[in-house]
Amino acid sequence: MLLLVFLLEATITILFFAYTDKIDRYAQQDLKKGLHLYGTPGNVGLTNAWSIIQTDFRCCGVSNYTDWFEVYNATRVPDSCCLEFSESCGLHAPGTWWKAPCYETVKMWLQENLLAVGIFGLCTALVQILGLTFAMTMYCQVVKADTYCA
Repeated sequence: MLLLVFLLEATITILFFAYTDKIDRYAQQDLKKGLHLYGTPGNVGLTNAWSIIQTDFRCCGVSNYTDWFEVYNATRVPDSCCLEFSESCGLHAPGTWWKAPCYETVKMWLQENLLAVGIFGLCTALVQILGLTFAMTMYCQVVKADTYCA
């Protein structure tokens, strides 16, 4: 079972690197579709996530602030897009909003922290390999004991 999980993880990792461009496009499309759920009832988590990302990363929208125009059917953005937060600041001119795209900004942040993610992945793989080794050793010992006892 451990071997199956390990092989599945390795396969997913290889596929991820092989199809990075397609994953990139699909992620951007899905995020743009998700913008339409911003502020709707039952989507408090999504609304909070977008607000936190836009505030912390100083960005607006997936590819730029005009992504929000489709959501609101107007030239406005959420208040979390504002350079200086104030009530209804998203109604003002584009000069008061963040210009950076959130997708690229977060992607760059992830790439900068890729070393930590890679070390975590390697440590997880090492623990799994050790688990496989100990499980195989224990299996061999049980089989060996059964042949001598029988």
